[in-house]
Amino acid sequence: MRWEQLFADLEAQAAEQEAAAEQAEEASRARAEYGRLRLADRLRGAAGQQLSLSCRGAGELSGRLVDVGVDWLLLVDTQAREVLVAADAVTAVAGLVAVTAPAGDEGEVARRLDLRRALRGLARDRATVSCLLEDGATLTGTVDRVGADFVELAEHPVDQPRRRAAVTGVRAVPLRAVVAVRTMLPAIG
Repeated sequence: MRWEQLFADLEAQAAEQEAAAEQAEEASRARAEYGRLRLADRLRGAAGQQLSLSCRGAGELSGRLVDVGVDWLLLVDTQAREVLVAADAVTAVAGLVAVTAPAGDEGEVARRLDLRRALRGLARDRATVSCLLEDGATLTGTVDRVGADFVELAEHPVDQPRRRAAVTGVRAVPLRAVVAVRTMLPAIG
């Protein structure tokens, strides 16, 4: 009888040690998997949620997260304007949910849609925008052209369309200085 009790105790101890080792290994695997996630993955899991982004030079930018690109985020603010935010300018994010998209789940096409291509879409649409810069300045006008590392903005009054007579100047802005570009009119649809 004593031997049976001893073997049962030894078996229980071995089972406990095995379970503890499995838990430690599982926690280690979870930490390693989480360590592969990028902020973009966390943000893709929050699509449709209201977020508040702290941004270098622009302060807080808030809105519903519509899309996440390779180096940009798209919000729609409370006035239904689209706000294209350079991901590198984001210093903190509030409002994230528990859901996280799988790492690298954006797909091949989405990986090629960088900030330059998003800005080229604004140039094509001839949308009047305000461009928030990392030094706190705000420029208004129309995106004319987008180069490899800069954007050209035709400055004009917000209440006037981009016409030669309305343009007060053209500025080339390095992309690294762009924090966000906000459309002046509400988003359609």
